[in-house]
Amino acid sequence: MSGSATQTNDVREDLIVVHRGTDGSGPEGIDGACINAIRFLAVDAVQKAKSGHPGTPMGLAPLAYRLFTHHLRHDPAQPDWPDRDRFVLSGGHASMLLYACLHLSGYDLSIDDLKQFRQWGSRTPGHPEKGETPGVEITTGPLGQGFANGVGMAIAERMLAARFNEPDLDIVNHRTWVFCGEGDMMEGISAEAASLAGRLHLGLGKLTVFFDANHVTLEGAADVEFCENVGERFKADDWHVTTVEDVNDLDQIDRAIAETQAAVDRPSLVIVHSHIGFGSPQQDTAKAHGSPLGEESVAKTRETLGWNHPPFEIPDAVYAHWRNQVAERAAAREAWQQGFDHYRANQPTRADEFDRVMAGTLPEGWRDAMPRFEPGDKVATRVSGGKVLNAFGVKLPELVGGTADVLSSTHTAIEGSGDLNAGDWAGRNIHFGIREHAMGAICNGMAAHGGFRPFCSTFFSFKDYMTEPVRLAALMGLPVVFVFTHDSIGLGEDGPTHQPIEHLASLRAMPHLRVFRPADANETAQAWAEAIAADGPSVLVLSRQGLPTLDPSVLDVAKGASVVSPGDDVALVSTGSEVSLVLEAREVLAKQGVSARVVSMPSMENFRAQPASIRNEILPPAMPTLAVEAAAPLGWHEFADDVMGLTRFGASAPGPTVYKELGFTPEAVADRATKLIAKG
Repeated sequence: MSGSATQTNDVREDLIVVHRGTDGSGPEGIDGACINAIRFLAVDAVQKAKSGHPGTPMGLAPLAYRLFTHHLRHDPAQPDWPDRDRFVLSGGHASMLLYACLHLSGYDLSIDDLKQFRQWGSRTPGHPEKGETPGVEITTGPLGQGFANGVGMAIAERMLAARFNEPDLDIVNHRTWVFCGEGDMMEGISAEAASLAGRLHLGLGKLTVFFDANHVTLEGAADVEFCENVGERFKADDWHVTTVEDVNDLDQIDRAIAETQAAVDRPSLVIVHSHIGFGSPQQDTAKAHGSPLGEESVAKTRETLGWNHPPFEIPDAVYAHWRNQVAERAAAREAWQQGFDHYRANQPTRADEFDRVMAGTLPEGWRDAMPRFEPGDKVATRVSGGKVLNAFGVKLPELVGGTADVLSSTHTAIEGSGDLNAGDWAGRNIHFGIREHAMGAICNGMAAHGGFRPFCSTFFSFKDYMTEPVRLAALMGLPVVFVFTHDSIGLGEDGPTHQPIEHLASLRAMPHLRVFRPADANETAQAWAEAIAADGPSVLVLSRQGLPTLDPSVLDVAKGASVVSPGDDVALVSTGSEVSLVLEAREVLAKQGVSARVVSMPSMENFRAQPASIRNEILPPAMPTLAVEAAAPLGWHEFADDVMGLTRFGASAPGPTVYKELGFTPEAVADRATKLIAKG
């Protein structure tokens, strides 16, 4: 009896099992059976896969059951309706908790899908992945990411509501719910995001985080490594904090949720006391965390919890009870649709705009806003990038974002649009503070929520503080623009701690990420356009120092590379700040009778995607090619015969001095080029 539910309220006595632990606690009857269904779907899937994490699904099953059947606004028949509640499982290792709830609720996730848990090509991967499983809102895995993603989703909800709601009609009015555990709380990203979300700052009243305080980590008892009073920490950030002393008490869960819904001026933390591996011989130990229970323990757990069904068999009465309750939750979608139909009748233009931004499509003619910069002037690409952002921002209200307290340096404010503040959600500039890690994950949450194309910015040398959000954006294909300024040794006096050397190579190695390092203002404008149009994340790497403006008629960032100056004897290919350097080297070579071609390659990814005919036209295979970039040389040999790069850190001195002392001069480039030609 593992198929679809029998739609009946009749419950056979032999299908009612008692949900009880060794102390006999917990709800009985059909609620207990529904809770145990979660537990044993998780236990059986992990056991069949011979890997996974059964403990947290077993411990949090009552909370998940109550949330999905009594509180979460969701419709399994239309998982993506715009005003649904968002649910985030931050501890993604407990994925079977979510998969079990989705299956039991009636999402398009079958028993056969659960049987393929953690297998090649399955819809139930080891950690939840957005786009792979209906009902999964965002990819979580690295601990703490989901916490900050939830903050981003809650921000997106408030911003959309401010833009589209009418005084007598809310078309955006939903909540964000997050499950997390001790591991999430230990990661610094959760503290960063909580500080931003609390009433002292944004006051995200529609965000509820459930903290699973089961007092166990992978290494053993949690107090070996984590002793802080989490509730007091969140109170210090002015969150509403309440406690569920026993997760098996459904009335306590309902009361706690009612409290969070009443705390409209601040987010809520619900501290939930659970037992990892509940009902198993491994209960309350680290052995229940990340390994199958084992056949003997599974049998004992079935006996302890009174679950007398074979693996993956769920009684029809359980399906019926789950789905009858979920149907009541799904009724909210029909009510919302009626309201939106009324909204469309009275506000057709705004309704179309809402549909557009939620679908992630761009308006016609948006590229017409791209500015053109006249050749000759020296402009830092961070400065021209700010002008481009503002030009596109007029056409694209969904373009929102901010910086990690470096706004005056990165030039990424949308002028005249206001700042985001508690109670004032119309602004488009978000002051993330010095919270790079949370900043990236919050932008991911906003993008996954829908309705926005977020951007965020900081210095390139700080990229590694937010590598994980960049990586997850690439994994999910989220349209986030990561803007990194102060791109090279050219920033000068701040020294090697602020001079990125290895970062370009690491980002270029990341799948599904496009990296742009434009050589001037016009390439920066085109790079911004490419990033906005992308169906996944992009990185813009911009200079601190002024760079000569090139002729825009010869530049084509869409192709990834352009011939800036013609030549027949040798090709000098470069990016960003070094393109002007190789242009000077071309003049040195010309005096020696050498005809050098200068190629700017702002995007290896775009260039690699071109047909061979275009690539060969820009960089002829028979022409000796020298790549020049003041960064790690890794990756350049795909396009060049020789590479001038850096295999050491930079130094503190004026930018031109650092370039000279590290061997990046026109004369040095010319000398390297002539030697390459001689090798012939």
